Amino acid sequence: QVYLVESGGGLVQAGGSLRLSCAASGLTFSSYDMGWFRQAPGKEREFVATISRSVGSTYYADSYADSVKGRFTISRDNAKKTVYLQMNSLKPEDTAVYYCAARRRGFLSPYDVQYDYWGQGTQVTVSS
Repeated sequence: QVYLVESGGGLVQAGGSLRLSCAASGLTFSSYDMGWFRQAPGKEREFVATISRSVGSTYYADSYADSVKGRFTISRDNAKKTVYLQMNSLKPEDTAVYYCAARRRGFLSPYDVQYDYWGQGTQVTVSS
């Protein structure tokens, strides 16, 4: 059984920082690309960032106005089977449930349908 368990969410003021963690079990973590997605109330789930399984290449969402590129950093520790999302300069628009996901095939995909496993999510709320 594969489990992805997110933690680190919470309430923070605009301009603050949070670090999300996602601990994986039941899979060969180093064989999976890992991604972070988020879903705000009333909106569709959207891509945030992804990191490759081996050399740690990364790709961030930068195609919409509320870009996370330059503010968020994705990283991973294969020994701990954990992926992280460091979020700085948070804005109220970043308020959402954040999900981590694992993808066995392909490379650095921003498409949620291509991910194999998902966590339950952690709530991030940014107050103005």
